[in-house]
Amino acid sequence: MIIIGEKINGAIPSVAKAIAAKDADFIRNLAKAQSDAGSAFIDVCASVENSIELETIKWLIDLVQEVTDTPIAIDSPNVRICAEAMKFCRKPGLINSVSMEGDKIEVVFPLIADSKWECVALLCDDTGIPQDSEKRLEVFAGIMKKAKEYNIDPSRLHIDPLVQMLCTSEDGINTVVEVIKEIKKQYPNIHVTGGASNISYNLPVRKLVNQAFLVLAINSGMDSGIINPLNRDMMGMIYATEALLGQDEYCMEYIGAYREDKFGPQKLA
Repeated sequence: MIIIGEKINGAIPSVAKAIAAKDADFIRNLAKAQSDAGSAFIDVCASVENSIELETIKWLIDLVQEVTDTPIAIDSPNVRICAEAMKFCRKPGLINSVSMEGDKIEVVFPLIADSKWECVALLCDDTGIPQDSEKRLEVFAGIMKKAKEYNIDPSRLHIDPLVQMLCTSEDGINTVVEVIKEIKKQYPNIHVTGGASNISYNLPVRKLVNQAFLVLAINSGMDSGIINPLNRDMMGMIYATEALLGQDEYCMEYIGAYREDKFGPQKLA
């Protein structure tokens, strides 16, 4: 499972407070903790007004890079901000995200074409979020056509099948599962990602719903996730699921992660 650490996001009240106060130590500590917990990327999302978004993202990226070499996931709904922020990163990371909306792909794909940068791609277009698997897969086909045009290998793409609130869904996660399976069938080396916490909005005991979702999603082929790596129960569930699915030979990853204190009862120093 490719972990995209989600905690440096101005939409989180404690992070918004740290950004407003320019609390550099708070951001540094959050970055290091997520890196130590096993994140493959550290997501950086300012969630501030447009006029200060780029300078805020630069400040956040600089702080993250002071304490870890873990690649940055540049996260903004404005792809031009993402494009500008690439120059602040010391190594290739992840653009989060593009879609078939407007010219988002046309802005980002040419920039990452001849590089090692990876990209999250959402299965939506100018009509909004498709409500059925057939339409989402049509959008996916359009994304892959563009990827081929720019010679971007599928292994550099993280496709988000659009994880929505369970409490407003008519069929649970059946649509998402169907889309994930078909994507992996067509492109076995492509990544499928998503924000696990999206599923549980407006539900009680959200952590339980998030964990149950991840088990089902990983079983369907999801191999990348925008999650909180500091949630020890969530991390334990991921390692256990991979072991149960035969993705962890002799449970060595599970055992190693436990010994490294990534899940289970926290060991006393």
